[in-house]
Amino acid sequence: MALKTKTPLHPTQNDLPAKTRTAVVEALAPALAAAMDLHAQAKTAHWNVKGPNFISLHELFDQVAEAADGWADLLAERIVQLGGTAEGTLQVATERSGLPTYPLDITQGSEHVSALSRSLAAFGQQVRALIDRTDELGDKDSADICTEISRACDKLLWFVEAHNA
Repeated sequence: MALKTKTPLHPTQNDLPAKTRTAVVEALAPALAAAMDLHAQAKTAHWNVKGPNFISLHELFDQVAEAADGWADLLAERIVQLGGTAEGTLQVATERSGLPTYPLDITQGSEHVSALSRSLAAFGQQVRALIDRTDELGDKDSADICTEISRACDKLLWFVEAHNA
């Protein structure tokens, strides 16, 4: 998703060229939005899950929400380190996320497992693409952050999908 920054880069002594920093900020912005969306989706599952596996799923979905919040923080801080503006409002997240829309009419654990698995998988795919993109742009630090997020996302996807019986 091509995104043009709405604000110019802030001054920084970061030695990455401004063109690189601008391109990386534009690449990371949709992932920040998706991480915020994933957080909200996981909290929705956490609050609304019902059924025989309630407590284990309730706690697992909260783990996903906490992780997504941490990933959003990593991405936002990297954007700011590069001189960008972390555009982290819910309105912006809604516009840029790219994750599947979370169904609001489900309650059963298996339904939440399926819905959250889809979103975790989509987020993981998005972040994995950023590993290559930010590396191609010459920002190995951002690629490393995306690798860290990808590994953790895959682990949580495994935990959530393990509840599919």
